[in-house]
Amino acid sequence: MSRKIGFIGTGNMGQAMIKGIISSKIVSSENILVSDKDTAKLQDVSNKFNIKGETSNVDLAKNVDILILSVKPNIYKILIDEIKDVIKEETIIITLAPNLSLEDLGKMFNKELKIVRSMPNTPAFVGEGMSAIVPNSNITKEDLDYVFEIFNSFGKVEVVNENIMSTVVATSGSSPAYVFILIEAMADAAVAGGMSRDSAYKFAAQSVLGSAKMVLETNLHPGILKDMVCSPGGTTIDAVKELEKCGFRNSIIQAMEVCKNKAKNM
Repeated sequence: MSRKIGFIGTGNMGQAMIKGIISSKIVSSENILVSDKDTAKLQDVSNKFNIKGETSNVDLAKNVDILILSVKPNIYKILIDEIKDVIKEETIIITLAPNLSLEDLGKMFNKELKIVRSMPNTPAFVGEGMSAIVPNSNITKEDLDYVFEIFNSFGKVEVVNENIMSTVVATSGSSPAYVFILIEAMADAAVAGGMSRDSAYKFAAQSVLGSAKMVLETNLHPGILKDMVCSPGGTTIDAVKELEKCGFRNSIIQAMEVCKNKAKNM
């Protein structure tokens, strides 16, 4: 018997997850439900994925086996107060709020439930997300296997220690923005060098994609891969020297420190 998966909230991340789940056929679209107070947005998402929409969070929460809270962190308390009394003991609750610990969530629900804290990222839109999850002690191995199946449907996933969740935010949650800035800067330089804008974005983005794939598939240290491109006396080593002179590496490290500290103190 297929499990029913419910999403409260129709935001971008929730939609990316829905797309992955349907594409991988974990469950059929008829076993995915979504609720949102914004009826126009709810109708749009329901039609887009051919799934059932609910205007009542309570009705959805009491009728699903996996409940994914895809809303802004600042309304979690209000939402949980609304639905906590109808959630079944065996329901697996997945949160997408990086600043709320398992302890925080347990206090909000005020009863023993199966909760998985998660941090996915926006490349989930193209099936290349990187997600971190932290299950509470009520999650069984079978539960965790199913949660892995859900997250693997739109990328990769790892269980992490809860105390590094703020580091996860800096490393994968926010980092697509850093990479987009890099691609944009590379493209601007290429345009300045005479390349068309469309070609510039394609050359830059594909180079980033291919480089990331080399790190993941060769298991070589990034420094070794960098050295392989830097021929003695060549163009690349001069470019690397300029990056170091401009503080490229340090700027990334400092940006991630700021991001991590902000996430920790939210």
